[in-house]
This record gives sequence, structure tokens and C-alpha cells, in this order.
Amino acid sequence: MQPNTPRQPGAQARKQPTPPLPAPTPNPNPGAATYTLVTEPDQGLAPIYNLLSSAKKSIDMTMYELSDTQATTILTTAAAHGIAVRVILDQNNEKANNTSAYNTLTAGKVSVHWANAAYACTHQKTITVDQATSAIMTLNFTPEAYATTRDFAVITNNAADVAAIEATFNADFTNAAITPPTGQNLVWSPTNSSSALLALISGAGKSLLISQEEFTDTGIQAALEAALKRGVAVTLVQENLGGKYSPVLNTLKAAGANIAIFSSRTGYYIHAKAVLADYGTARAALFVGSENFTTESLARNRELGLIFSDPASMTGVEAAITADYNKGTKF
Repeated sequence: MQPNTPRQPGAQARKQPTPPLPAPTPNPNPGAATYTLVTEPDQGLAPIYNLLSSAKKSIDMTMYELSDTQATTILTTAAAHGIAVRVILDQNNEKANNTSAYNTLTAGKVSVHWANAAYACTHQKTITVDQATSAIMTLNFTPEAYATTRDFAVITNNAADVAAIEATFNADFTNAAITPPTGQNLVWSPTNSSSALLALISGAGKSLLISQEEFTDTGIQAALEAALKRGVAVTLVQENLGGKYSPVLNTLKAAGANIAIFSSRTGYYIHAKAVLADYGTARAALFVGSENFTTESLARNRELGLIFSDPASMTGVEAAITADYNKGTKF
């Protein structure tokens, strides 16, 4: 089963919309902060398992889909060793698929919370260890997808971002109302994700390299059309199972975008959500996160990504998306 695509949430979120936050400003010199890009399926899950296993005091995880028994074993083992382990799992879309993990974790003395039903779904995929290091991911813990799915994770110790992630986790774990703090780089749904992504696209002056699973948001489409009109080179790698996103792709192609698609339910699958703007210039910035280019994802779900300017991460994403473009079917 491919993550997310067949199951777009239909219900509207019941909480009142929060006013948009300003877009984060990526800082190319963030002091002591470090960023490590994990590229899937190339690197496998070892970097993520190692992060979980490194915990000495605490693990906080928000996960849309969790069926990976190695991950649940690491979590229950940590709890057995006295580490405080808390997990938020989506229930609006994935309760049936997450129930086995919920039961295993609960039996293993992990504190597990069904995500706030006020969101259309909780599509976020984040791990924080010892309140000091966070992995912000596009991937779910679903082993059937690991070998053939393009995904990314960014592991960072950026103190402002980790503190903001933890503050939001604490609120979400009790269904408390919160406008998530953006720290230095964070992109949250349903608050600032739309404005942050639009600012990233609108600020591009040379190039945009994009990987997306889902694309129906008219605001993002219009921003890309405007970028093409001002001479920005737009390259898009898009999952397009069943031709679902062909209308927007036709429009962007007519405007001059270079597009490659993947469309196999059982073969290589584009699940990554990434935007690399102005690669190779002093203005370069990178988005990686759980947000798809859909109104549901940007305005109704709980989601998390980040916009930052780490050179090694940008180089890794550029290499991966370029490889995907070269082997995809040109649209």
C-alpha cells in the first residue's frame, strides 16, 4: 500500500483556522546547528533507527503511519530501560493500520495518543530524541514502501527548531490549542505552510527543482506559473498514478515547466515532498517536509517541514531529484 495517496481525508477540520504565520527565513549560517540529509531508498532506515536507539532520556514521535516492527521494538525497549517514550498516531485516516502498533506500544509501556481528530489528519512524521535532536521526515514507518519509494529526512540539532517541535508536540499530545512556533526554519500546517511555500517559490530567481506526491493546490500552481513567466527554470518530478494530476501538469508544461512523472502502484514511487530554489546561488534554499501541494495538506492537516540552506542537504536533494527526473517518464 502506498502511503497517503489513495486516502485523501474528506472531512473538514473542526478547529477554527489559525491566522497564517510569517514564512521562516532560512539562515545559511545557523551557528552550531547541524543538518544531516537521509535519502531513501538509497540509505535505508539505519540512520533513523540509530537516532531512535541513541536516546538516553526521551523520545517523542508523531507519525502518520506506523507498521514497522523494528521501530516499535526500539521504542518499547527504550521504554523498558526507563526512557520516556511518547508517540502520537493518526486516527482519522490510519487508525485501522496504526492499531497494531498502538497496542504493541501500549503493552510496552509507551505513552501513546491518538492524534487530535480536529485536524483532517495528522500527516506529520517527526522524531525528537532527548529534546535535542529532531528528524523531520517525508517518510512513514511502513516497511513495504522502503525499498521502492523516494523519500527524505533531515536530522537536525537546531535548538530553536527542536524547542518549537517539542512545544507543539506537548500541546498535540493533549489536544491543547497551539499556534506552533516556527523556530528558525519550521513550516507547519495548518498555520504557515502555504505562506512559506509560496514565499519560497515566489522568491526564486533562477531555478526551482521540485519533488511531489500530490498536486492540486491552485495557489502553488499559480506561483509556479508566475515563476515560469519571469524566466525561472522549473523542473518537477511528480507522482501521477492514474493521471490524477495531469490537468495541473498540462498547464505547467504549457507554461514551460520540465516535468517527469512516475505512475506505478507497485514500482518506484515518488513520496518525497521537496522544493529546492536557486540551487548553486547565494540565495539557495530547500524545503523538505510532510506537506503535499494540496489545500487539505496545507490548510487542514497537522504537518511539519522546514526551509533551510544547508549546502550538503541541498546537494543531496539536487542529486536525488535530478536522478528521478532522468529516469522518469517525460510528461
